[in-house]
Amino acid sequence: MQLAAAQLEQHLQAGLRTLYVLQGDEPLLMDEALDAIRARARAAGFAERAVHTVSGANFKWDAVLASGNSLSLFSDKQIVEVRLPGGKPGKDGSAALQSIAGQSGRGEETLWLITLPRLDKATRASAWCQALETAGVCIPIQGVDRNALPQWIARRLARQGQRVQDGEAGARALQFFADQVEGNLLAAHQEISKLALLYPEGELARAQIESAVLNVTRYDVFKLSEAVLSGQLARVQRMLDGLQAEGEAAVRVHYALAEDIRALKRAKNALAQGQPMPVVLREQRIWGARERLFERALARMTEPMLTRLLHAAHQADGIVKGLQTPGWPKDPWLALQRLAFRLTSACRA
Repeated sequence: MQLAAAQLEQHLQAGLRTLYVLQGDEPLLMDEALDAIRARARAAGFAERAVHTVSGANFKWDAVLASGNSLSLFSDKQIVEVRLPGGKPGKDGSAALQSIAGQSGRGEETLWLITLPRLDKATRASAWCQALETAGVCIPIQGVDRNALPQWIARRLARQGQRVQDGEAGARALQFFADQVEGNLLAAHQEISKLALLYPEGELARAQIESAVLNVTRYDVFKLSEAVLSGQLARVQRMLDGLQAEGEAAVRVHYALAEDIRALKRAKNALAQGQPMPVVLREQRIWGARERLFERALARMTEPMLTRLLHAAHQADGIVKGLQTPGWPKDPWLALQRLAFRLTSACRA
């Protein structure tokens, strides 16, 4: 059974199932969904909790299965959480998860919580994943699109009785807030909570928001990739400045940009050979929101354009590592800016 995250609260009010599978890479939203299920479970008498984190090829799945079959002397109901941060259970894990799926409907004593990262299409089609989805409630936890972030912030403010001004002034305040946190929901959540401590319920002026959240930006190399592929030059410049100010390694930023260029080139070559887009993106390990960005970029780019970008990435690589390249800036961050701008411009062409 598939359940949207927005439907979880209503679902829990109607009652608990014995197996929940949560998939996603957004820590804040994953934690909130898990907390909601645990709270409902505690109210229903699930007093014990065991947690197993799958790590390494030698992980003991027998201990997980045994945990589901053993109850404490102090409680007749328990929560068993199985965390798979890598999303790949292996042969033994696949069998164990299918066994858990089979056991989940046989009794009400054990509530299983399985957490996974965002999965690609091939993994979602695997036997163990299909078994879990059939037996339990599968909840994909989606991130918040950059364009939707201002309204997400507004809804979170409303939960604590606060709001921005009506009209354009309020819209600008929300956009400012979104720009400062750069898509980092944990950072946004912290700053929203800070506003609840600083100011009473009611309307917030932009000056109040600015004074509370200014200089809290958490810049992220992977968010830079999203901005570049979206063709957002101003945002790319702001993020590069922020990454440099925060002490990010120039070589790491270069790797992210160069890896996107290489993936685009490989994908373009595969498409030219007649492979369908879904297969190409899966082979390049592109999924989620990045699928749409890559599809749009590939439609805009030509083979010669990507060849020139690869050459530029090679030149910037030398500068980042201390070499000089004629016609390029000597400063690594200026070279990264040139490379990023070329790729961004190509994505918006």
